[in-house]
Amino acid sequence: MTTIRISGHLPPNIDCTKAPIAFGRRAVPKLNEELQNPELITRQRALMSLCDLVHDPEIALEAMRLGCLESLKRLLGDVDSTVRMKTTEIFYRLTTHNVGRIAFLKSDVILPLSQLFDEPVDVCRKNMHMAIEMMSEFPGGAVGLVEAGLIPRLVFKLTSELEEIQELILDTLHFCLCVDASEALASEAVSVLKEKLSHHSACIRSKAARALMDISLGVQVCNLKHTLPSMPLEGKNKLCEEEVIPILVNLLGDPSPEVAASAAGALMSATVTTPGKYAALNADALPPLLGLVRSPQTNVCLNAVKAITVLAEAPEGRKELLKHLDLLEDLRGHDSEVTRRAAETAMRVITWKP
Repeated sequence: MTTIRISGHLPPNIDCTKAPIAFGRRAVPKLNEELQNPELITRQRALMSLCDLVHDPEIALEAMRLGCLESLKRLLGDVDSTVRMKTTEIFYRLTTHNVGRIAFLKSDVILPLSQLFDEPVDVCRKNMHMAIEMMSEFPGGAVGLVEAGLIPRLVFKLTSELEEIQELILDTLHFCLCVDASEALASEAVSVLKEKLSHHSACIRSKAARALMDISLGVQVCNLKHTLPSMPLEGKNKLCEEEVIPILVNLLGDPSPEVAASAAGALMSATVTTPGKYAALNADALPPLLGLVRSPQTNVCLNAVKAITVLAEAPEGRKELLKHLDLLEDLRGHDSEVTRRAAETAMRVITWKP
């Protein structure tokens, strides 16, 4: 028999950890007000709800238009770790949208976010680095990170961060080094990356070798209005001085194809100089490079052929490679057009006569 007794339990499908969402266009303004509420539980619940909503790019755009970024920037310094954790997660969600990345630059979010480099809570730091890495994939974002002076701090954090965060930092550095490698050179990045080449994680070894390739490729001074490319030798010379080339040669035999590809790419750029060529030849780089030419992985094969082409410019390298022209000849039937062209270039360099 039914009664009029009211249950003390919450209705089903009600999450008490999240703030109730107001109807229609009032939803985001109401949450923005609650983000500024002095009561901790109110801020926490508002962040939980907003984090779910900003997956939608239209709601993310509305949130930024209504000033949520300013509220979130203030919450980065909140004394509560849960508030900081959800705030950094929302920032990461926003950077997955193009409108979010553009808004980050306009609202100067990079510097406040980077203040969490020394955050004691691991999840907060990871969310922050995920947001920064996502920003670096956007050309304007990479320029913004460089102009904010974050490269030296990122290099320093490579020596102490958690392994999963080191991977994010190496990805961020990859995009930033394509903008400007000079700050990395001044921060002794080559020495730090050299140590990472012997890391137990294949992912970190691969990304460290890729970063070294970026450094040795040269410096490209950019800003949002113009680009002034230059190709100095500082990076290439630094790899020779730090004796990185023999380590890269050893990595050519790494069981991970990605590590081998990155090592071959780094050798390709580092051996453009004469000292670099002879450092690689003295480290016996040609046999493992020739072995990688038969790799089924296109990126491994391509980088190996390009490195061979550079080493063929040295008389000693050309003399040895003349014995293996048939191996490069086979690549003329490769599925990849880029690899076929690279093989033809390598053969022309090897067979060149003064």
